[in-house]
Amino acid sequence: MKSIKFFSIVVIASLSLVACTSNFEEINEDPNRIAEISPGTLINPIIYGLATHNANRSASITFDLMQVSLPFPSVSGGLHRYDVSPNIGNSSWYNYYKWLNNISEMRTAAVDAGDVNYEAIALTLNAWVYSNLTDIFGPVPMTEAVKGEEGNLYPAFDSQSFIYETILADLERANQLYDTEATMVYAEDILFQNDVNKWQKFTNSLRMRLLLRVSGREEMNAFQQLSTMINNPTIYPVFENTEESAILQVTGVTPNVSPWGRPQDFRLSVSLSEFFIDNLNELEDPRRPVIATMATDLDNNPIGYKGIPSAYEGPESQFEFNPSTFNIEQVENPMQIFLLTYAEVEFIKAEVAQRGFVGDAQTHYLNGVKAAIKQMETEVPENYFENEMIKYDGTLERIMLQKYYALYFTDYQQWFEYRRTGFPQLPKTEAMLNDAVMPVRFPYPQDIQVNNRENYLEAVEMLGGNDDINVKVWWDN
Repeated sequence: MKSIKFFSIVVIASLSLVACTSNFEEINEDPNRIAEISPGTLINPIIYGLATHNANRSASITFDLMQVSLPFPSVSGGLHRYDVSPNIGNSSWYNYYKWLNNISEMRTAAVDAGDVNYEAIALTLNAWVYSNLTDIFGPVPMTEAVKGEEGNLYPAFDSQSFIYETILADLERANQLYDTEATMVYAEDILFQNDVNKWQKFTNSLRMRLLLRVSGREEMNAFQQLSTMINNPTIYPVFENTEESAILQVTGVTPNVSPWGRPQDFRLSVSLSEFFIDNLNELEDPRRPVIATMATDLDNNPIGYKGIPSAYEGPESQFEFNPSTFNIEQVENPMQIFLLTYAEVEFIKAEVAQRGFVGDAQTHYLNGVKAAIKQMETEVPENYFENEMIKYDGTLERIMLQKYYALYFTDYQQWFEYRRTGFPQLPKTEAMLNDAVMPVRFPYPQDIQVNNRENYLEAVEMLGGNDDINVKVWWDN
């Protein structure tokens, strides 16, 4: 039976998140509707909670690992030098399982109500969260997870292969469940405003992302499945333009507000990296003023967009300028949080084509580049594609460099894709730790190691006997 404490938290959160919807007065006047958990009660707190956590982790972790930015000054250590804390994954572990518990409740409520659309959405959200969890850690609890109220406080871990088989099957089922002729009957959701077609496209776009993630495992037949999806858009609709993308529009109206209560903290003691900025400079890219401030000389005169090397050696005094940092408008209300975009879908299609499974890689590549610029709310300059650096050259490396920019600020996705492909080629220095090798997973939280030790040790055996940042997960072969 649900604890009173948890029930109260969910109800309070749901009250807040429906406060600005058109159905507020009706819901506020119907105490019975509030008191009973429904799919509509849970969906907005889940979306907002996951999106804001992911945006925070992107800024705190992915940016440093993937040389988007670095703390500055930072003479030694630091995540950009692959100095990884044992507790680096704790925040995502506990946040994701908190929201997985709510997603489980949402799915149960949807099934009880006989609402196939909300059931399909719950399956999609569940797959989204579990994919991130397992890609961060490897084996994680799934079958026995979020069952604390049934007395299971120490769940067993499932293998990553089992998790992927399960969530991919769930996404296939979700696609079949959607009834696009039926309306979503609860208060408007904050991601797609109750548009069933967009939710179905999110489901299939996510399935494409995850199939590509495991495409190195021959037994998954991922490229064959991706080809089937690409060649059958009526059966498997995916995002077809930026407007359909899974981008949370943070309105600034409480409670849908920026996760940065103090936007200035977003760029406090932070520099953009030389690698990240130099590529954009070579392209004369229109995203630069959206993302970055101009560097200045020591007299505070603008000198263009200029970063510093991640994992630089020596003191910060070697840099006789003030480097570019983040434009804080990105995290001021209103703002965007990227979950999965049309640009990513086009780059997935481009890779499948580049590998020879479907045709016209160049068109999908160009669509992806254009969409990645558009999602930053700017325009593609005239003659942009005449630059040799942007022209499609038939290589995976060219696709992945542009996908790197398309995945900017999208939770851990840049890191996951780098682990899968080795692209883009990131600079290395002698000051990097871990033999200058990118970490490929995070250690399990230390209290899990202590309090759920028997199951933890079984998970470590699945990893080959070592809970280490250099142990590759199942798909990373």
